[in-house]
Amino acid sequence: MMDSMDDNHFAMKPMLEETFYILSKKNTVYRVKLTEKGLCLQKENNGTIKTETIALCDIIGCRCMRSKRRSENNACACRPSSSRKNDPRVVDENSVDKDENDISAFLYIYAYVLKNCKVKSGQKRERMTITLRFRSFDKYDDNMKEAQKWRSAIKYLITSRYSPQISPGMSPTSGPFESAVIENKVFFIINPKSGVGKARDIFQQRVVPILTEADINYDIHVTRHAQDARNLVRSQDMNQYGGGLVVVGGDGILFEVINGLMERMDWEMVIERIKLGIIPCGSGNGLAKAISYAYNEPHDHNPVLISTLNVVRGVAAPMDLVRVQTESQVYFSFLSIGWGLLSDIDVESERLRAIGSQRFTIWSVARLIGLRTYKGRLSFVRIPADRLPLSRNGSSSFLSRSISECVDVNSSMYPSNSFGDCLNLETSSEVTDCMRRRDSFYSVASRRSTYLSAAGSSYQSLVDAPASRTPRMYGPASRLPPLSQPLPQDNWEVFSGEFVMVHAVYQSHIAADCLFAPDSRLSDGVIWLCVIKAGISRAHLLQFLLGLSTGTHVNIAQAEFIPVSAFRLEPLSNTSLITVDGERINDNSLQAEIIPGMANVLARRS
Repeated sequence: MMDSMDDNHFAMKPMLEETFYILSKKNTVYRVKLTEKGLCLQKENNGTIKTETIALCDIIGCRCMRSKRRSENNACACRPSSSRKNDPRVVDENSVDKDENDISAFLYIYAYVLKNCKVKSGQKRERMTITLRFRSFDKYDDNMKEAQKWRSAIKYLITSRYSPQISPGMSPTSGPFESAVIENKVFFIINPKSGVGKARDIFQQRVVPILTEADINYDIHVTRHAQDARNLVRSQDMNQYGGGLVVVGGDGILFEVINGLMERMDWEMVIERIKLGIIPCGSGNGLAKAISYAYNEPHDHNPVLISTLNVVRGVAAPMDLVRVQTESQVYFSFLSIGWGLLSDIDVESERLRAIGSQRFTIWSVARLIGLRTYKGRLSFVRIPADRLPLSRNGSSSFLSRSISECVDVNSSMYPSNSFGDCLNLETSSEVTDCMRRRDSFYSVASRRSTYLSAAGSSYQSLVDAPASRTPRMYGPASRLPPLSQPLPQDNWEVFSGEFVMVHAVYQSHIAADCLFAPDSRLSDGVIWLCVIKAGISRAHLLQFLLGLSTGTHVNIAQAEFIPVSAFRLEPLSNTSLITVDGERINDNSLQAEIIPGMANVLARRS
């Protein structure tokens, strides 16, 4: 964040420091210092001193450049800028267009700083480029060595801050450091059908330039049909993607990815090691907003930027998953389970997908007019108030409990396989790592991509995998009795009758504009169960729907919010819809239990 700098901060012992002169302005100099906290700029002009700092957590990368042939000499030796347009004066240091007669070496430092602005959140992240021009020596090679020294130091600070394998004092040119940088390769899975179908353009035009600035190495795969992502991650070698597995699309494609990972025999190792990310291009984009909400990032102004910066930073935060068991399948969910009103809106509005998120508003009006109720039975294990998280930034002893303690049932009556047993139940299908290069992620009839990662990334896609048996779902074993057996009497509460809706949520947002569970955290071990029974007036239901954008819907008396660790839903009507993470399931009954902190998501944390 750029701010008026703290004097103590500028007084810190610098790793590097240099004075840059602006010849076009007499008596003006920039004194630049690089410390462990960030980049310090002190401008001195005719006795006036102005000091600013760019925090290290806002710097994503830097690049060495040199003057372009036949370009005019610019007198500015240190210049901040917010434009992304290519500087016509400079080229890559190895370019054939370089000016052999200019001994100057340039260092471009890229940062995204918080700025106050007139938007809903009051802040936004704005791109800033700091240009340092080195020309103290008589030879270009010597000046470039100085620029490279600064670049290596900045890269070392960024990497060591967020990579636990980098120890204090490790040289930026040491083997372990270089290995850590190389291993942070990112795998992007793009769903071209998400939302209004702009995911490929968004990735090329808005994501790739940031990846290039941050020198991120990556591969991509574009899905070709439903369940393509799920099939891919089930067999893909994930060891090479230490930087994360990132979906470009909506919450539905991440649902595919998570369940594909849980169908691997090595699921336990992969789910612990892999960092999941999402670039929002869907209709709802609930998880992306929930991550920003958790860390006070200004999401609404530019959600693609904020989510891409999460990927670039590469920092993982724990996230709860929910194990969902139906009559025929097991799923792992990260967002919500719905039955009734909101699920009807989600599924039935699919026919309006082309208009984006407005489809939900239009269908909400339709369902409010033609209000439906459904008969069913809802059973749940309530979490006592003294075991709930204390605040948005705090936690309680409940967070450290294991899943067997969180789901408070008599599990000894229902023997189940351990984590290790699950891994040995059957032999995995053959794993293929055969890759083929693609000119771009566009179809043959589309234009080719012009963006490539500076770190030698390529656009790749897996060849079609051979047909195999129906995959088995692994993952942690359930602590609940089978769905066909009755629940224990102790600790379980039961609601029976007619319902307008039941919606279980474990993130703060289920859509970018829907603050459904304001008290929810990414990893708090809580399922928030929203129950609206039949009998609510349309006026109160309208208040509920209107309040979803601000969180005031929780104040509607007829809407009950219950923190639970497990629940069972048994609809008594065959016409009702059930959705898991927005995806419709075919079974009529299910039960779910929380698994605290099971997954890791990429989240920008200072």
